[in-house]
Amino acid sequence: MKNLKPHNLEWKGLFEKETELLKDILKDEVVDTYHIGSTAIPGILSKPIIDIVILVKSFETISYFFDELEKIGYKYSKERSSSERYFLTKENATRYHLSIANPKTPYLKRQIMFRDYLINHPKIAKEYEDLKIDLIKKYPSGKDEYSYGKSEFINKILKKAKKEILNLQTF
Repeated sequence: MKNLKPHNLEWKGLFEKETELLKDILKDEVVDTYHIGSTAIPGILSKPIIDIVILVKSFETISYFFDELEKIGYKYSKERSSSERYFLTKENATRYHLSIANPKTPYLKRQIMFRDYLINHPKIAKEYEDLKIDLIKKYPSGKDEYSYGKSEFINKILKKAKKEILNLQTF
């Protein structure tokens, strides 16, 4: 399928290598780093984009690092950023999407819940893969349509993940 590749074990290593570069720039601002997105979910087809989230101590001052991030190839996207995250991209042999998460919002929690639910429920992960295949067929050049087309499924899974977490907490 165009743009979708079988899961590649090298993606984890690419994530780890890239986060070391990012930590060297952001230094003490980094609280933690996370591999999210489809490349973090074993067994499903994925666009070969390594999605990285960095949780930082202070969201308000992190834009001061954009010049340094630009030196290693990252470009800030104001259109795809929000009060929950700064969004940057890096073109390379593999593309990187970097979200610098605001610690005062639930952005990171949603990302981790979705990723972990799919990892723990391979049949649901396969449904997600099938949806992505259908969307790429329907919108071969439409990045926005592809992303929006996944929204309903993602929201449904987040509800299931929250319910599962609540059920686990009642034990």
